[in-house]
Amino acid sequence: MAGETIITIAGNLTRDPELRTLNNGSTVANFTIAASERRFNRDSNQWEDGDALFLNCSAWDSPHAPLASNIANSLAKGMTVIAQGRLAQRSYQAQDGTQRTVVELRVDQIGPSLRRATAQVTRQQNSNGGGGFGGFGQPAGYTGGSTASSGTGVSDPFTTSGDPWGAGGFGTTTAADAGEPEF
Repeated sequence: MAGETIITIAGNLTRDPELRTLNNGSTVANFTIAASERRFNRDSNQWEDGDALFLNCSAWDSPHAPLASNIANSLAKGMTVIAQGRLAQRSYQAQDGTQRTVVELRVDQIGPSLRRATAQVTRQQNSNGGGGFGGFGQPAGYTGGSTASSGTGVSDPFTTSGDPWGAGGFGTTTAADAGEPEF
């Protein structure tokens, strides 16, 4: 939409995401990301932290993407994340009757930072039958990556049965087995 402010922030989660279901049935995950600049001070020969930015964030489940549920099941306090979304300003009445305004990030995309960590991604089966990735019909049991494992219902793309030019597939025969000289 025109006029929206889209930002990307990298920082640490200050608490575990809180997953709530509202009266209308919508599911939302609320969490806070803290980001601070870190610079090297040549005078003291030490690293120093800059001012911290604490940004309240919300993410919503939708019929085609359970973002809030995935966040609650995947991320935890202290993890470094990269989030992208739209800045939104909203007003509400506090318990003491005063009117308050807050700015928060409505998260569209989020994931763990791989700078100092590793992650194992598992794609979820889409409930509308459209597949697990953007509605492009990935096979049932597909969990990402390029290796098919037995029992998942996913055919191996490198099998060459019926292909006279691909006897054995990639890496299944050695030069000695094929009667060819080694290189």
